[in-house]
Amino acid sequence: MNTQKHIVLAGGTGLMGRILADHFTRKGIPVIVFTRGRAEEQNGITFIHWDPELPRDLEQHLNGAQAVFGLNGATVDRRYNAKGKWTILHSRLSSTLALGDAIGRCTDPPEAWLQLSTATIYRHAEDRPMDQYTGEIGEGFSVEIARGWEAAANSFKLPDTRTVLLRSAMVMSPLGGVLPRLVQLTKAGLGGKHATGEQYVSWIHADDLCGAVDHILASRTEGIYDFAAPEPTRDGYLMEQLRARYRPLVALPQPKWLLALGSILLRTETELILKSRRVVPTRLLKEGYRFSHPGITEALVDLLGNERP
Repeated sequence: MNTQKHIVLAGGTGLMGRILADHFTRKGIPVIVFTRGRAEEQNGITFIHWDPELPRDLEQHLNGAQAVFGLNGATVDRRYNAKGKWTILHSRLSSTLALGDAIGRCTDPPEAWLQLSTATIYRHAEDRPMDQYTGEIGEGFSVEIARGWEAAANSFKLPDTRTVLLRSAMVMSPLGGVLPRLVQLTKAGLGGKHATGEQYVSWIHADDLCGAVDHILASRTEGIYDFAAPEPTRDGYLMEQLRARYRPLVALPQPKWLLALGSILLRTETELILKSRRVVPTRLLKEGYRFSHPGITEALVDLLGNERP
């Protein structure tokens, strides 16, 4: 009989959830995924239908868990109009409050609650690195979302459950997210730098996402962690590396005016690509975590190694 404590992934059908679900199942750990989709068993994973607005009896699935991960949140890749802002904010706060409330009702609460946040909480930074110790909190809608998200998790007093906030940079994986989109743009001849190309891009390889999570679970720590590789890259260098791999016939640069026009057509925001995120994982490094992929050049070789140019 498998007596291994289970893992709960709330919002586990997104990129980060799929990466972690595969990681834990490979280790033989039972995984439960809360999803707005249908309830089913698939590839050894139990999917439970839930609605954060009607979080009935969540505690029955949380009792006895090794950890619960709060990963819910509508994509920020949308226009920041009234409807878009409401969707982004509400999806994060409602799910976080539902999880915190359910953990508080557990008779055998999870050992840890790892709640997703975002590295975009820091200001636009080209001058120096940002981390949880010396980083400066920024301004604007995306920053206020991050502050509210973290405040919702911290509003609960859970004496038997460690609360961990993951200020995550973009996750690099061929399974989805930003990397396949950048590859597609590069192949289509749009692989030039964005604006000046000097803005920093913080990122984390999928392997190190899993490794850092394992480190936190084993260390029994709590509080804030910056989930980012130790070496943020500049936008221009990232695109240069992709061009070197795929060798497109053209690589058109994308000045600010073109990005602004494209954001309207694609119903997104230029902040997602123009804000300089220079975030470093100081706490993880201090605690002895060793990154498998600290630099973007080697990381891209690893991530795209099986894909033919």
